[in-house]
Amino acid sequence: MQKGHGNHKRGSADALSKGFIQSLCGEFQKHNSIDPAYYENIDVKRGLRNADGTGVMAGITQIGNVQGYYMQDGEKVPMEGRLIYRGINVEDLIHGFVSEGRFGFEETAYLLLFGALPTRDQLATFDQVLAEYRPLPPGFTEDMILKAPSPDVMNKLGRSVLALYSYDPRPEDTSLEHELLQALTLVARCPTIIAHAFAVKRHYYDEESLYLHRPQEGLSMAENFLYSVRHDNKFTEQEARLLDLCLVLHAEHGGGNNSAFACRVLSSSGTDIYSAISAAVGSLKGPRHGGANKKVMEMFHYIRKNVKDWKDDGEVSAYLDKLLHRRAGDRSGLIYGMGHAIYSLSDPRARLLKQFARGLAEEKGMLDEFELVESVERLSPPLINKAKGEYKPVCANVDLYSGFVYKMLDIPEELYTPLFAMARMVGWCAHRLEEVYNPGNKIIRPAYKAVAPVHPFVPLEERG
Repeated sequence: MQKGHGNHKRGSADALSKGFIQSLCGEFQKHNSIDPAYYENIDVKRGLRNADGTGVMAGITQIGNVQGYYMQDGEKVPMEGRLIYRGINVEDLIHGFVSEGRFGFEETAYLLLFGALPTRDQLATFDQVLAEYRPLPPGFTEDMILKAPSPDVMNKLGRSVLALYSYDPRPEDTSLEHELLQALTLVARCPTIIAHAFAVKRHYYDEESLYLHRPQEGLSMAENFLYSVRHDNKFTEQEARLLDLCLVLHAEHGGGNNSAFACRVLSSSGTDIYSAISAAVGSLKGPRHGGANKKVMEMFHYIRKNVKDWKDDGEVSAYLDKLLHRRAGDRSGLIYGMGHAIYSLSDPRARLLKQFARGLAEEKGMLDEFELVESVERLSPPLINKAKGEYKPVCANVDLYSGFVYKMLDIPEELYTPLFAMARMVGWCAHRLEEVYNPGNKIIRPAYKAVAPVHPFVPLEERG
């Protein structure tokens, strides 16, 4: 009786709360609409981007560079995309370690963090240090992951990064030596956190058996990840090398991307590394940033379901046109995986993934699906320009191919964005260090124009 009575009270309270919140929604909408004309009249750089699409200059970095156009006589001229890590073209970097039959993510991490390619001895020591830090602190998985499972692995990663603060004996020590130690532990532990968070998510939310695997010495970051997320720990060398390539291509993308900038904004305030990196994780989780690869896979689900002949350009184009005009898919009007804020003629990450993915697609009997992705890449640009009533180069971005690559690797979709975070942890830590240890850097504080009209204070009894 008492239990039922309590539930009745709670139900009444819930109904009251729901009704009140609904009324507050109307109140909010009435008082919080900003006239779009303000943005033009005040010359606001929405999204911190200029009218021509170039980014507002907010800082200087030596870590990474993204090139998709060059300026000539004040005009943007499209060019084949280039991604530069510490002055080295990422295509040259990849060719170097692939031609020598090595995994490349670890030396890429060293390059981004410290500014130069490691010697053989430095790389061997770096690998040993990462292996030493891969295991999570005693009790961490039990207390921080098992006891508070999350249906979203990115959510759990962000919370776990923050929780590592409590396991650091000197979390506020901002000496360079300690910050480097913190950065290395974050890079090393991120894959283990993701693997354990995924296992716990599957156990509690998908009713699967719980498998928790310890990191193995002697394995690369890519190998360890595949070992950790598969029940039987089995993977092929080709799978590991393709995943390693993905990690290298996702490790860094300049200081202006949303998550790196979020990290730099928090770091500029003087806060600890765990708070800054957790903010970057939260940024990457968004569907406009790292979560875009999941939207690509959702779009291809619709295409495969509704296009009967994948090799018929006319039928594929007709469905893509429906996507653009909000008559199909998620009704967003977008062809996910097409277009980029900087790249114009090509995204080097998509170009490289496409090149390396074809062989695995043939091996796995997924060539027809791979060629469907190619068709979307080929047919989309003219349709997008026609829908927008303009002409400008539109290229495939990395998300068009990364999700398909992960699918071929039998990686579940809920791990696509966490894998992105696992790679980008290196870039975030590099930007954190550059922001904190360069003299002259100030707290980042852009201006917002206040446009609210002036109102007098009205006594409570006189309010309607």
